[in-house]
Amino acid sequence: MKKIVTTSLLVTACLCGTLTSCDIERLPNGSMSAEQITGDPLTSLDGLVDGAYAQLKAWSDPMHRLGEYAGDNMMIRGTSTDAFYEFITFSRTPNNYRLQNFWDYGYKAIAQASNIINMIEEGQDTEIDNKLGECYYIRGMMYFYLCRAFGRPYYQAPDKNLGVPIVNGTPENMDNLQLPDRSTVKEVYEQAISDLKKAEELMTENKGPAYASKEAAQAMLSRVYLYMSGTYDNPNREYAQLAVDYATKVINSGQYTLLGRSDFMNYNTFTPENNKESIFVVKRVATEYSGIDHYYGIGGMYAVVGGMGWGEMYASAKYLDLLNETGRNDWRPDSKKIVDARANFIDPQYVQDENGNYTPVFRFIKNVYDASGNLSGFNYVQATLKQEGNNYSCIETIDGKETTYAMTAIDADQQIYSVKYSDGETYTGVIDYLMVLNNIYPRFYITKCSYEGEESHLHSPIISRLGEIYLNRAEAYAKLGNYGSALTDLNTIRERSIPGAGYASLDATNAGERIDKERQLELAYQAERSYDVFRNGDPLTRHYPGPHNAMEDIPATDYRVTYYIPQTAINSYPSGCTLTQNPTSDAGVILN
Repeated sequence: MKKIVTTSLLVTACLCGTLTSCDIERLPNGSMSAEQITGDPLTSLDGLVDGAYAQLKAWSDPMHRLGEYAGDNMMIRGTSTDAFYEFITFSRTPNNYRLQNFWDYGYKAIAQASNIINMIEEGQDTEIDNKLGECYYIRGMMYFYLCRAFGRPYYQAPDKNLGVPIVNGTPENMDNLQLPDRSTVKEVYEQAISDLKKAEELMTENKGPAYASKEAAQAMLSRVYLYMSGTYDNPNREYAQLAVDYATKVINSGQYTLLGRSDFMNYNTFTPENNKESIFVVKRVATEYSGIDHYYGIGGMYAVVGGMGWGEMYASAKYLDLLNETGRNDWRPDSKKIVDARANFIDPQYVQDENGNYTPVFRFIKNVYDASGNLSGFNYVQATLKQEGNNYSCIETIDGKETTYAMTAIDADQQIYSVKYSDGETYTGVIDYLMVLNNIYPRFYITKCSYEGEESHLHSPIISRLGEIYLNRAEAYAKLGNYGSALTDLNTIRERSIPGAGYASLDATNAGERIDKERQLELAYQAERSYDVFRNGDPLTRHYPGPHNAMEDIPATDYRVTYYIPQTAINSYPSGCTLTQNPTSDAGVILN
């Protein structure tokens, strides 16, 4: 008897270069024959489909790092030998084990979902059809995620640029295995859409956000069509309308509700089944998390919680400025005031003396110059605060030398001031407490990927939630020129976090900037940001402190916008088959 799981792993091995004897043991029904499964599908389908979901757990970790670290919501305390540092610095290489894991587990999920689809006949039973729909969702979602990482943004010649290989199940001739080269971006998107529409058709049961559902498929379709909707300057109105249509289906389904402001401020603490805004997540549970997972999981890089975690990546100054744009968020424990609800996911680490007291400082960001006097980056200054009556000054000490700067009020009520610095520049900052430094950077911890169920760094990565769907529809409406409807959706999300701060108007001159800003604020640390920047043809700008090259902007036309195909996958392709690598310079990029 042929082992269906074994053969699916053989396909995965060819795509990924990874196949071990324990892979079969870890997967459900590893010893079941195809005949046994098809003869009594309900008995075995739960285990088989759970096996496909299980691949998402390992996949979601590198998925987050690829999407988030290449953006501008975070910074790292210094250089790192970890493979993820390449994502931050855009120093792309094909030999990166995290990139390989993203590819490997993505194709393992595709392989398992495909073999279930090919093995089980639909139309036998609504429960069976629902399970098949879950498989179509997993496969369609995975093709989309893989293609947006390894393929060019859709507005750039999707019929010419390459996406990823389409391999839907085990080839029949395993003795003379032939695997296809990468399909075009357009073809992979068509595959993803076909799968997601089939999922939408087959699924009739909503078992909560830990499982695929009709609405999860519709949510993903709203995002896929949004990615296909072109740029604000050159929109594709057909796809924008489809993004509107699918977002509307989710919003009108009655299955989900936006959390109120106070609950949203604690979004990360809710378990998925108790979060009425979550549409689909990669469900994790506390029993899966050993002590090491709290360090090496997603949240462990962003914060130290209960003594666990590295806490080496912090909110970027750019993201903090966006949070403070409509009013200062004051995180000081004795005067805490959160203006933007999303600021509650930031946890600055203040220094306390042996008596529990804090040290007032004036914190601002200054320019950093190289030996030739050229601007080369930025850094924080935490200058000791001095008060005389209603007047403030601050003292910076460098190599034992004190320099005092007079402070000019910009907004005294919010304790925002400016100083004329020694380099001749005027810098604006805030009166705050002295923060703990890591290397030379203040620790602005990020907790959005921690505290689920109050369990340290437990986190179920979010794939879709209702907040995103409103923003998808807002952007699609704007690309259709329907600015009134776009404004309504945009303000629905904005005013949830900043009551009374909705925009008065939206038009062609400001829609792109305002919607992009709200997406960045709302979807930060959900692995969306870098893709959002490039798919709309914008450059990635990171003019803030950190070890990255702060003076380099990455245009959407840069060859580094896409990740390299893992070299292990290329090396493992069968003799006579080709798996084409991405361009290694801008000269190889096809734009139209």
